[in-house]
Amino acid sequence: MAIAKAERLMNLALCLLGARRPLSKRELRDSIEAYVEAARPDRGATGSDDSFNRMFERDKDDLRELGLVIETVENLDGEVGYLARRDSNRLPAITLDAEEAAALGLAAKVWQQARLAGAASGALQKLRAAGLPEDVDPYEGHAALEPRIPVHEAAFEPLMLACRDRRPVLFDYRKASAAHPEPRHVEPWALECWRGHWYLAGFDRDRGAERVFRLSRITGRVRSRGTGFTAPVPDVVTVRETVAGWAGETADRSALIRLRSGAGYPLRAKAAKVRELGDGWDELEIPYGHGLDAWLVEFGPDVVVVEPAELRADVVDRLRAVAKG
Repeated sequence: MAIAKAERLMNLALCLLGARRPLSKRELRDSIEAYVEAARPDRGATGSDDSFNRMFERDKDDLRELGLVIETVENLDGEVGYLARRDSNRLPAITLDAEEAAALGLAAKVWQQARLAGAASGALQKLRAAGLPEDVDPYEGHAALEPRIPVHEAAFEPLMLACRDRRPVLFDYRKASAAHPEPRHVEPWALECWRGHWYLAGFDRDRGAERVFRLSRITGRVRSRGTGFTAPVPDVVTVRETVAGWAGETADRSALIRLRSGAGYPLRAKAAKVRELGDGWDELEIPYGHGLDAWLVEFGPDVVVVEPAELRADVVDRLRAVAKG
């Protein structure tokens, strides 16, 4: 069975690489013997189509995981075709010195406890085959530095693949100020980790503008929706800068809040001044920037805004919206 699958993948790759134009599913099904077998009439019309579609989607994903760049093209009639251009799948010779190899090894080590552990190890094996110096062990020599990027969100992997393949997605998202999640149609651009949390930047089709989403607030399953982007992808996607602005990192003002003792440690870490008030409360002076109201709402009854008045009003409005559901 493993040999049969390898042969099927090879035939599909050769078809896509040898085509001068995008090939539809129907054309690929008629060109590859294994697909012809899966679409036998004795399986029934519905059964044969379903069997072929499942097999083709798995094979296409497997080839992409192996590094083949497969483009999805929609013609004027709305029919979807697939093509693997030779110039997109041709790599120059890879030459790495010891320092470059060590840097790549360190980058791969970051993912050893995350969902990309298998992909990182596979990438290092491919680099070995492409000329990575045999006397360099990328995992050694960094005992004092143990980088880790935690990936606990189920949405990470499908969003990572959607960013890579330029596929729009649909997911349910709960804002900090909302009691219930809402569906969001997004063209994903990039994922970044900031302060231990993962964020997605992309074009929100419903709002017609760029948005940044925190993955921990995505509920349910991430679903693919159609092909192709409707908005251009910017050359530089500033995820961290956007989130930092929301968190008050770029603030030029200060806010005064009361915080329950023993609570809100992220707020305490940002505080310029802390004063004990007694009765289980402290007073903090923290940076005030765009989005601070949304962040303060997350701490619920443990935070009371003293000033400025507009920040207090924004927090109260958000709390009322949550209370109304």
